[in-house]
Amino acid sequence: MKTAQALPPRLLDAGESGLVVEFGDAIDEQVNREVIALADALDALPLAGIREVVPTYRSLLVLFDPLVLSRETLRARVLALWPPRADGRQSHGTRHGIWHVPVAYGGEHGVDLDHVARLHGLSTREVVDLHSGAEYRVYMIGFAPGFAYLGGLNEAIHTSRRTDPRLKTPPRSVSIGGRQAAVSPPLEIPSGWHLLGQTPVRSYDPARAERPFLFAAGDTIRFTPIPHAEYAALCRAAEAGEIVAEWEPA
Repeated sequence: MKTAQALPPRLLDAGESGLVVEFGDAIDEQVNREVIALADALDALPLAGIREVVPTYRSLLVLFDPLVLSRETLRARVLALWPPRADGRQSHGTRHGIWHVPVAYGGEHGVDLDHVARLHGLSTREVVDLHSGAEYRVYMIGFAPGFAYLGGLNEAIHTSRRTDPRLKTPPRSVSIGGRQAAVSPPLEIPSGWHLLGQTPVRSYDPARAERPFLFAAGDTIRFTPIPHAEYAALCRAAEAGEIVAEWEPA
């Protein structure tokens, strides 16, 4: 008898030039691995007419040119690729990696750190240790350019989102919301997440031609606490084009 994970994905039409490939209905690492593996397989497929593939938590959006590629052909090719090989070697055309991301926690850089600590009956040091001690999976990039949605947040600091979202939050914020964590791009964006710190790392930089989006779905992120005094110097280096996060192959 087949398990739920062995079942083929659902194929859903998304307008005249889109196809959604749906793998599940929950935040699940195995589901996300299958999403990204299919994205890689489609990227490698010599099939004219595919414009873009967009991986999310549990589904993949395939955008195509209906004048070049018929929906029926695309659906058949997607099903022929099932099950995708989820070996962790690539992430949507980019090799998987582990990013070591520096973070200045608390104070002006993380205005919600004290609140989160009080809410859970912890010290701010304990919250920082729990947050930086976890290993996070990048499930998807979305909402804003370079906004990384992360799974792996320690259950001890799962925190419901704010009831009064902010219209603007500081660029490069490191935040938590519910069971998720996130890294914001170098933009002021609205958010209902709790701000624990800031990173000098620019997750999105259009001037970085070789890699405007630093993180990719399927990557791993580990946070490293840094002194506030070090934060400003790293920001200057990042603004000058330096990637101030360390990377290692997975």
